[in-house]
Amino acid sequence: MISIPYLGATANNFWISSFVGGRASVEPSSSGTPTTYTNFVDLAKEVEPPNDGILTRTLFNDDHIKAVIFGFGQGEELSEHTASMPAILHFIQGEATLTLGDETVEAQPGTWVHMPANLKHSVKTKTPVVMLLLLLKK
Repeated sequence: MISIPYLGATANNFWISSFVGGRASVEPSSSGTPTTYTNFVDLAKEVEPPNDGILTRTLFNDDHIKAVIFGFGQGEELSEHTASMPAILHFIQGEATLTLGDETVEAQPGTWVHMPANLKHSVKTKTPVVMLLLLLKK
């Protein structure tokens, strides 16, 4: 997924503002200035959890936020670590056990967790998992 304004001819003042699965989304602009955005119709389709291991893909990155989609195989573990900035975990599919500081939390599709900077945390999957990580830079 990339998000770029179409910089070609501006007939009818339309701009291509994002690509989804090879298709462009078009936003009209009365001023001739592009309105860019990034759109993912189905986050679960952005990464296929592997049989073994962990896959990551950066979906978006700017001065304020970094969005990374994770695909975890069943039984995979992200060992205890910290992040230097606040972060949000959003579980899209699958089940996992999270350690957040001294607490253990069960995650399932729809689970949403905000973590302050420097919180020790880990992830251990019970099933294949798709998880969105948002790193809040500012």
